[in-house]
Amino acid sequence: MFVKNARLRGRDALHDIHIREGKFYRVAPAAVLAAPEDARVIDAGGRLVIPPLCDPHQHLDATLSVGNPRYNMSGTLLEGIQIWGERKQTLTKEIIKENAIKAIKWEVANGVLRMRTHADATDRSLLTVEALAEVREEMKDLVDLQIVAFPQDCVFTFEGGTDLMDRAMRMGCDVVGGLPYIEFSREDGVADVKFAFDLAEKYGALVDIHCDENTDDQSRFVEVVAREAIVRGMEGRATASHTTAMHNYNNDYAFKLMGVLQRANLNIITNPYPNSVLQNRTDGYPRRRGCTRVDELLAAGVNVCIGHDDLMDPWYPMGKGSMLGAANLLMHTAQLSGYDQIGQLLDMITVNSARTMCLEDYGIEEGNSADFVVLDADTPFDAVRLTCECLYVVRRGKIVCETAPARRELRFGGRTETIDFKL
Repeated sequence: MFVKNARLRGRDALHDIHIREGKFYRVAPAAVLAAPEDARVIDAGGRLVIPPLCDPHQHLDATLSVGNPRYNMSGTLLEGIQIWGERKQTLTKEIIKENAIKAIKWEVANGVLRMRTHADATDRSLLTVEALAEVREEMKDLVDLQIVAFPQDCVFTFEGGTDLMDRAMRMGCDVVGGLPYIEFSREDGVADVKFAFDLAEKYGALVDIHCDENTDDQSRFVEVVAREAIVRGMEGRATASHTTAMHNYNNDYAFKLMGVLQRANLNIITNPYPNSVLQNRTDGYPRRRGCTRVDELLAAGVNVCIGHDDLMDPWYPMGKGSMLGAANLLMHTAQLSGYDQIGQLLDMITVNSARTMCLEDYGIEEGNSADFVVLDADTPFDAVRLTCECLYVVRRGKIVCETAPARRELRFGGRTETIDFKL
């Protein structure tokens, strides 16, 4: 394959990309390289060519289950948890796999080739872990998938929770999860975090903990996660997902916390789709925003990325697997409308997520696997503004999805004009 006239972030002028045997062979300024006679040629036409999008936080065991067994009438987190408890009674491996594979295909069509999913590891059958491990193997030619052993019902709220988590790791999970803020007490929550790190050390795994996904300004388990990362030498290998309570912390504490997070090299995943509708439900008015302190975290040098989280499930009934849509939404809810901040939003669904997932072999560099996306936009600004289509999604040098954008013809004054929403 040969891609010509590609606009690459961080590089001047347009570039050509020669791909051979599924890897980036040469990347050079336009017109320097010659396309081999037998190469499939893609003319990017000055459009943005980027590494594949990443979704570092997804729940493929619950995905595409909206309305089954019933709809979430209140739209709240707690009712969503209740519905999931009811749905688990009738789940089969076949249902989990069918929905997970369909959701993966949706995300791939939107440019995602790297994903991390949580799998309920507190169901005694460990059916979800088994199903998603099979999905990971069956879909490996399309997407790289990490699986988190996630204690959906917590670790210490019932007997045998620690054993189930250990079994899930033995079954091949890549990451250890946690749910400290739902445990019975603050003490149990701290034990939840410490247990996750113990298990990660045992299996050489990463850590990704659902942290402070509430509006309680006293829910502060993110500091416990950061502390454990520092004292155990796991800087950069631990992640706190959600951290929506941080939005409500007093500013003095938040300022001190930022320094600890930066020292721990802790990754933060914010999930704008569900958290914009689930959080601060008890505020009345004025109502606070349901996301963490993204702008302050970025300014403090903390790695922040974006997850899709829920996709048409009991907690979030909408979505089509678009990470660009999630970035656009976060631009509004986190007030990231400064020009440079809009570029950071694209980082938060590519390189920042790759860092969170500790990915290697990622990026448009010679020698790396030829995984990339050609966007229907010339700049990061327009990519986010338009939530543009992915014209080509390429996996190991082969096109896995090709999209023809909508064509809009406006007829007015006896003339026909094409509308593309570009200046």
